[in-house]
Amino acid sequence: MHSTSRRSMLTSTFVHLNGIGPATERRLWESGIADWNTFRRETLVPGISPARKVAYDADLSIAQTHLDRHNARYFADCLHSRDHWRLLPTFGARALYLDIETTGLSARDGQVTIVGLYRQGRMRTLIHGDSLTQAAIQDELDQADLLITFFGTVFDIPYLQTCFAGLRVGIPHFDLCFAARRVGLQGGLKSIERELDIARESDLLQLDGLEAVRLWHQYRAGQEAALDQLVRYNAADTRNLEPLAACLYEQLVVRYGPPAPAHRG
Repeated sequence: MHSTSRRSMLTSTFVHLNGIGPATERRLWESGIADWNTFRRETLVPGISPARKVAYDADLSIAQTHLDRHNARYFADCLHSRDHWRLLPTFGARALYLDIETTGLSARDGQVTIVGLYRQGRMRTLIHGDSLTQAAIQDELDQADLLITFFGTVFDIPYLQTCFAGLRVGIPHFDLCFAARRVGLQGGLKSIERELDIARESDLLQLDGLEAVRLWHQYRAGQEAALDQLVRYNAADTRNLEPLAACLYEQLVVRYGPPAPAHRG
């Protein structure tokens, strides 16, 4: 495992500081400033004026306070969404993996049929007309520190917020679809799973979003078995986000994290 792939990735992050982008962050790492404590200990930092250094020290002190308080929402606001992956080791124990199924229409014309929620090894399935309520979704979000989806920033969350006006998502959001693109993995969830050897039950391998819509309509027409299969399909999609997140995180650290320290013989 990469040396920075555990809790230290967040404290090696500098791109949340105003005026520091990926290139400056990498220069800091390469100059030996690997984390917040090292930065604050240095009297002078190459390329950063003394006045700005003082301001950054204060910002890092505030960030450390929020980290000590385990306040994930602070980092949702100060980190760009593309960098929320950096929060996985720190807040992953309270991550919520989410995936929805719909009637196949737009959020204005359709409806959510299933919401799959996986957290701390427990799968919860909310079904339209039964357990699916805004309060139930909000309860899960409120208990989580980090939201993890596949394409959820574009589809799942906007769809839910259209169907359930007022649904609040204040936590950081690690969208695995865009993370996968950044490390060169194309295609949808199923094809990326195959590429990374993430397994699912054989009878679910051929199912996709269109089939999920068809299963819902079959259930509404009286076929109870269709709902059972749809729930299993959604649960596989939701649970598999966990190993996928771990795998993508490792690749992101290698590509975008600090350089590994040289090993001394």
